[in-house]
Amino acid sequence: MNYITLDDYKKAWVFRHKDMPVSADDAANIKPMSLERAAVLWTTMVSREFDHPDFFDKTDWCGQDESYSQEVNWESAWENGDEQLPEAILAHLDWQANTTVYFCMGRDNIIETTFDVFKRNWQNFMFLADGSLLIGKKRNTVVQFLESGMAKLGEKPSA
Repeated sequence: MNYITLDDYKKAWVFRHKDMPVSADDAANIKPMSLERAAVLWTTMVSREFDHPDFFDKTDWCGQDESYSQEVNWESAWENGDEQLPEAILAHLDWQANTTVYFCMGRDNIIETTFDVFKRNWQNFMFLADGSLLIGKKRNTVVQFLESGMAKLGEKPSA
């Protein structure tokens, strides 16, 4: 099995926050990965060496300063209750609504959804921002959401 139910996801509370309701349709498309599936994706797309963003170093693309072009503040938009992600993030990603995305928090903790679902519910996902990477399937652009309230805009190497 590639996914666990949202009901079985240990951090599902972020999608049930009373002040940031997630529609039933969107909730059905927020798919936490099973431990096995998450580990395969993490190893393939993020890091073979490290289990969590806290440990990235220069041996992985995601730990290299050259992988990122700029930082933008996501937290002020979040605190203001903005419905949209900051424009700089949207412009950097420039993904179609149906792009499959992976919100990668660690080797054992990845959520798959579509970019439109992520955009509509980005504030919920930011409760989980702790160096988390937003990666698009077959896309090189990436965003790393830091707990500091900043987001690093970058590119991962072509596969």
